[in-house]
Amino acid sequence: MIQSATDMLTLKLPDGSTREVEHGALPRDVVASIGAGLLRAAIAVEVNGHVQDLVTPIRESGSFTVLTERDRPALDVLRHSAAHILATAVRRLRPDAKIGFGPAIEDGFYYDFEVTRPFTPDDVAVFEDEMRKVVAEKLPFVREEVDKPAARRRFTDDPLKLERLEELGSDEVISVYTDGPFVDLCRGPHVPDTSYVKHFKLLSTAAAYWRGDEKRQTLQRIYGTAFFKKDELETHLHRLEEAKRRDHRVIGKQLDLFSIQDIVGPGLVFWHPRGARIKWLLSRAVEDDNIANGYELVYTPNITREELFRVSGHLPLYESNQYPPMAAGAGEADDVRYRVKPMNCPMHALVYKSQPRSYRDLPLRLSEVANVYRNEKSGVLHGLLRVRGLSMDDAHIFCTLDQAEDEIFLCLDQVERLIRQTFGFELDFEVSTRPPEKLGDDAAWDRAEDTLKRALERKQIPYRIDAGGGAFYGPKIDVKFRDAIGRLWQGPTIQLDFQLPERFELEYAGADNKPHRPVMIHRAIYGTLERFIGALIEHLAGAFPTWLSPEQVRVISITDAQRDAAADAARRMTEAGIRVHLDDRSETLKYKIAEGMRLKVPYLAVVGKREAEQGTIAVSVRGAGEKQHPVPVPVDEFIARVREEISTRALELRAAASPA
Repeated sequence: MIQSATDMLTLKLPDGSTREVEHGALPRDVVASIGAGLLRAAIAVEVNGHVQDLVTPIRESGSFTVLTERDRPALDVLRHSAAHILATAVRRLRPDAKIGFGPAIEDGFYYDFEVTRPFTPDDVAVFEDEMRKVVAEKLPFVREEVDKPAARRRFTDDPLKLERLEELGSDEVISVYTDGPFVDLCRGPHVPDTSYVKHFKLLSTAAAYWRGDEKRQTLQRIYGTAFFKKDELETHLHRLEEAKRRDHRVIGKQLDLFSIQDIVGPGLVFWHPRGARIKWLLSRAVEDDNIANGYELVYTPNITREELFRVSGHLPLYESNQYPPMAAGAGEADDVRYRVKPMNCPMHALVYKSQPRSYRDLPLRLSEVANVYRNEKSGVLHGLLRVRGLSMDDAHIFCTLDQAEDEIFLCLDQVERLIRQTFGFELDFEVSTRPPEKLGDDAAWDRAEDTLKRALERKQIPYRIDAGGGAFYGPKIDVKFRDAIGRLWQGPTIQLDFQLPERFELEYAGADNKPHRPVMIHRAIYGTLERFIGALIEHLAGAFPTWLSPEQVRVISITDAQRDAAADAARRMTEAGIRVHLDDRSETLKYKIAEGMRLKVPYLAVVGKREAEQGTIAVSVRGAGEKQHPVPVPVDEFIARVREEISTRALELRAAASPA
């Protein structure tokens, strides 16, 4: 609660001591009263959990924490200040540039500009040099509070800022920040002066719609990053270079896995035979696990009358993510409209409702690897990671409230088996709680959130709270996995839903022979196969484990004289269930090996004169380098090793090694 300007404020420090200060006191004065050394280290402060800089007046009592460069929130302050330094440099060199927004983001910052001539890479390099001059000038970030008329006068030449200004409420504090010649309409917070931003790098430029609205003007966005320490910046830049090398779009083309074709449209994926094999294997893995754990497979329509989504509650809350309605079919009323489905849960609710259910039937676990379609904006589409046509390994569990915790526990077991054990990922868990726009009352949400937390605690899984991050119909467990270069990816979700059973009037007959309402658990292990495969490509740099590789062994004959022996080895592997490609072309051995390496085939089995005579193959292992010495292995022995590697879903290649 904001207190009156006549009040004295009480600030509680982390050590339990307090400070009495006047309303409107500056944080830097409070920090100085704690210690001069602390003031030199201070970047910003937290008042009641809200970050503000050292020159923003304190207007409420509460907790008071000093933030130094060791504290994660301070990094956002640094990066936001770096965005202002970028804008300062751009306005010095391009005075005509109109300024938009410049926030800190997860790994850095950006600033949007409206310009008549798009920025080039050479421009970005010049801007970065100018930023270093701004940093060297040690310009203080000066904060002022102004009224709307004064703010309008300050930003007469910046229509984007004027638009934002008019959106501010009459009770909002309007602040502007100045560093040298640059003035910005901004809430802050900022570091004390520009010299704090020593270690930064501008990364790229891209087009961006104003306010993210594709009907508005196109701006030029410059991305950058900043860190407190030089080695942290260098580590991050190395990671970015490694991410470029692992880009799933580049590797996907190299390995001939998938394409997205303009004549069909962005965000709609063509799976080529090699990529389709990977997708099928992942689908099969989760379906086999589902069946082994009491799930039933179902298949449901891809289009439906839109009334289904009115009943479910999706249409009013989710319509912007759905494709526009289609006309009714022949013989139907003119006011009937159809939609392609963006999710499966209402369909599975109808399967449940298709016949009477008893408490003896529960839990009922329905699963479907299904295609759904979401009308994502073109600007956010990105290879396999953000698409319009999605394949979801969806499942919905209908159970009693008393069964829900056990069912969620079993879902967590599936996450353990299919994600951590199969791929070796480190996992990160969050409980996402009720959002502002939600269905149902707080009591139901309390029960649902508590059930999710109990299941995690029972499994001794640490978790964080993502306040407000739940779906509109229920809270969820979000699971993220960390890849080979330290990035977190969205993975499995487990959602507990009290609302759809209510909206669809789902019932079961209880032991008391009276109708009861089940609860519904939404569960996806991969999330979407597109995003999971895209992440997997980048995690593995395209080097899939043998069980998941579209081609597991490439058998290569050295000359035409070994064709029959090579063909016989390939036939025996194929009959043993190994995916084999026979390369008996009249090409050089070096060329054929290079192609197998380019396609990242786990094993190259070369058949020369000696191998043909001895019934062996000379096996080269992916990743061992061009100068490796191929290991001679009897064909049957190699087949046995590869089959074991496949059956155990081993992550490492080991079939060519000498037996222990």
